[in-house]
Amino acid sequence: MSTAITFSEYGLPEVLRPTEVTPPEPGPGQVRIRVRAASVNPLDLKIRSGLMARVAPANFPVIPGLDAAGVVDAVGAGADVAVGDEVLGATVGGSYGEYALLERPVAKPGAMPWEVAASLVTVGRTAHRVLGQLGVRSGQTVLVHGAAGSVGFIAVQLAVARGITVIGTAAERDLERVTALGGTAVRYGDGWPERVGAAAPGGVDFVFDASGAGVLADSVALTGDAGRVITIADMAAQQYGVRFSAGSGEQGDQGLSELVRLAVAGELTVPIWRTYPLAEAARAHADLEAHRNQGKAVLLP
Repeated sequence: MSTAITFSEYGLPEVLRPTEVTPPEPGPGQVRIRVRAASVNPLDLKIRSGLMARVAPANFPVIPGLDAAGVVDAVGAGADVAVGDEVLGATVGGSYGEYALLERPVAKPGAMPWEVAASLVTVGRTAHRVLGQLGVRSGQTVLVHGAAGSVGFIAVQLAVARGITVIGTAAERDLERVTALGGTAVRYGDGWPERVGAAAPGGVDFVFDASGAGVLADSVALTGDAGRVITIADMAAQQYGVRFSAGSGEQGDQGLSELVRLAVAGELTVPIWRTYPLAEAARAHADLEAHRNQGKAVLLP
């Protein structure tokens, strides 16, 4: 037996409880890892609270978590790794536990801290995927809403590295963090379209909405074309003719390998705000819901 965090009903963070579970067995192409770090993502909070119940109803009890990094301790048929390898990737069946299953794991370089490895997966693949879907190129301008958030923070860095001009909206307290990445920071809130227009007098070519803060109508107006706007956070996307981007697949895994290389080379920063013991998963959720964090929260089993 091993310990995992589970919940058996939707609700506040307190529904998360340490539970004794049987370690999962890897299927074909899967590996089981002894988890060294598990990232806490905003989607974890939405699933736990029931906000995603209509889209993907839970099969209780649920082990939350999308990402993990750890040491391989069991290998399924066809998996191209060995017991003892250090890896990271997206989990199957949850990551908040002492053990987790990964599909298509990516090797973790020895120089990469465990908490960074776990934190890079979902946010990094999402940022990489959306920039690719937008088709934004060197010399063009992209507006990133939520530029100081976990996904936006990565997107700004990737875009700047590709020679793209970045305008990033953020809270007053985060403006300097966005500027330090090479973007032009603009305070969000009432009047943001005018502030963006002043910061980008040549116009905005594309918009990446990582905030879900009701910015789609004005974003379409800025670009003049709903096809140049993508959101990962606003469920009203269809109303404005905007694409809602979700999922990953093979392209996401290729992107993850690239992101790992950039992080090890010091060309990509993943801000770690705080680590928590696995048993304090509820506190981690409460801190994120209260927006106390500036960076990633990570559980350490």
